[in-house]
Amino acid sequence: MVRRMTKHFGCATEFTLHLLGGKWKTIILCYLKEGAWRYGELRSFMPRLSDKVLTERLKELELSGLIERSGPGGADAARYRLTARGEALRTVLGAIYQWGQRNAAAYNVAVDDPLRGRKRKPG
Repeated sequence: MVRRMTKHFGCATEFTLHLLGGKWKTIILCYLKEGAWRYGELRSFMPRLSDKVLTERLKELELSGLIERSGPGGADAARYRLTARGEALRTVLGAIYQWGQRNAAAYNVAVDDPLRGRKRKPG
């Protein structure tokens, strides 16, 4: 379900978090900052995410202008990648990832790296 855009926000952080709202959008963006991926590839990185929610989040990110779908054929053949506006989030997304890596042990949790050993796909 695509959320309607509020026309006024109390601050810029509130607006940014509205666009990124929910953990899956930010995670999808983190994978896309590493390159363009097909739907099935994105799906394999997030096994706890349902197809329905992934489809909804990709649509929301497209509508917000943060990602675009490119390539021939249906959804499975197309690749998703960051737009210029999405690329502008690269530093923020990298900082979130690095913070998680550095602090996971302090919270007694383990984190995986599903992209390890995967080739980056050109945008």
